[in-house]
Amino acid sequence: MSYQIVFSDIDGTLLNSNHRMLDGTLEAVKSLQKRDIPFFIVTARGPSGVYPIFRRYNFICPIVCFSGALILDEHGNVIYSKGVSKDTTAKIIDYVEASGFDCTWNVYSMDSWIVNNRTDPRIINEENIVEVQSTVGTVDDLPDGAEIGKILCMCNPDKTDEIEAGLRKRFPSLSIVRSSDILVEVMEKGVTKGQSVKIICDKLGINPDDAIAFGDHYNDIEMLKAVGMPFLMDNAPEELKAQFLSENITDGFDDEGIYNALKKIGMM
Repeated sequence: MSYQIVFSDIDGTLLNSNHRMLDGTLEAVKSLQKRDIPFFIVTARGPSGVYPIFRRYNFICPIVCFSGALILDEHGNVIYSKGVSKDTTAKIIDYVEASGFDCTWNVYSMDSWIVNNRTDPRIINEENIVEVQSTVGTVDDLPDGAEIGKILCMCNPDKTDEIEAGLRKRFPSLSIVRSSDILVEVMEKGVTKGQSVKIICDKLGINPDDAIAFGDHYNDIEMLKAVGMPFLMDNAPEELKAQFLSENITDGFDDEGIYNALKKIGMM
């Protein structure tokens, strides 16, 4: 079967454990683009966290940011946006702080990344990974009418379950998903990576059954379920791997999982 489009998560998938692209992964991306097969990055990161990858590896592509809340074409033009309001974001922050959760919050709106404590080691680590600096502030620092793509809680791993459950109970109408053992994302209702895949395929006139997707964590599940050929990385949690057939589990992010999967199905 000739697949027509490829979607890929970044962290734990496109990038290895050192947050770099392997040679085969980069070769795969550029090979797809040379054959005019659209390649979309689908990430929980904001746009500014993707641009350093483009500069380092000398390619560009359309990107889905904030796990589906924002879709940009390869030139940075907005294709789709569905964000949380400033008022709702303030309520989320008030709830997190009043609950005394062992976490630090982050607010993302386009290229803005606002935090409450830049000295928190979790913030410092994230800045180093995405090669972007955060700004200390509040949601009130954003302009009126600004859409917040994502509110992110960086949690003590022993408390992530509690924080995720608390947020789900307090804000049942929002989209809440875990993207690692320490990260809980809050987005507007209906926002998922899977929904972004459907939006993109519809705009391009491509059947999602003719799409390939790569991911490694809980926030990738909807995306993987939305396509005809899903690949879960071998570095994914065992609980997720149990939900997939062995032929849909590829090698890990340190072992050319993307390149090997595409080669296996005749796309390389």
